[in-house]
Amino acid sequence: MKKLVLLGFLLSGYLMHGQAYPRFDNNHELKFNAGLFLATGSVEGSYEYYFTEDTSIGGTVYFDNDATDYNGDFGIGPNLRAYFGYQPRSGLFVEAFGLYYTWEEEDLEDSINFRDDKFSTVALGLGLGNKWVTPSDNFTLELYGGVGRNINPEDFQDTFMFRGALSVGFRF
Repeated sequence: MKKLVLLGFLLSGYLMHGQAYPRFDNNHELKFNAGLFLATGSVEGSYEYYFTEDTSIGGTVYFDNDATDYNGDFGIGPNLRAYFGYQPRSGLFVEAFGLYYTWEEEDLEDSINFRDDKFSTVALGLGLGNKWVTPSDNFTLELYGGVGRNINPEDFQDTFMFRGALSVGFRF
């Protein structure tokens, strides 16, 4: 009888979970930058993986039909985020990012030099934003802004680049 009680006690302890926070199983998030799409027609998608309750790593890819836009026609880059909200994986966050992007120069001032009108560069930067999550932890809304410095700017190129987002996301 004692063995049966001990076995029941051990099995009940195995089935119970005592956590300060609920267990988060949705560690992956896909986002679409709806604000950029509505403002410029560019398509930007992001992926974010949460490896702790307040830190994530991710990547961004965007495409634009107009290669002469401010941030070009194609971009790809990684990011690292730290969250400071009251709830895990939401609230205020800061981000460090890298971005490789390409663009074309619309009007070349000195066409005598036979300069190519297609360019690419790498930028490193910081961003700040806020993320809101539904109670089911499946859908997100994010407002974000950031500035980066081009690490190899040409004479005719801007030294800084800017990013912004009003993104909707899905966690799985």
